[in-house]
Amino acid sequence: MKRAIGAVRAATVTAGLTLAMAAASGTASAAAPAKPVPDFSGKGLMSVFSTMDYRTRIDVHDASGYGRTVLWPSNWKVCSQHPAPGTEIGDRTLTVEVMKKTEKCPSGTAR
Repeated sequence: MKRAIGAVRAATVTAGLTLAMAAASGTASAAAPAKPVPDFSGKGLMSVFSTMDYRTRIDVHDASGYGRTVLWPSNWKVCSQHPAPGTEIGDRTLTVEVMKKTEKCPSGTAR
């Protein structure tokens, strides 16, 4: 009986190592599941981070054109996003253009 339990443990460890090595080599898919992107326009930047899957890459850009750095995401709102709301993102990057909550979004952006 002990021999059978040891064999099962060894097989489980071997399978786990195989999956870990496949993930490290890039052969296993670790991409975020494909689901539609919500509409974040006019919402706080923190809602983007709290809603999206942790594996989704999120690029944040200052919509003012001044290239400001976002230090406190809770002080910023989303003006536009790419891909568009409703699009399945899969393993693509979500890009959001943001402004401070007290500022108006530039013309040509959603809010």
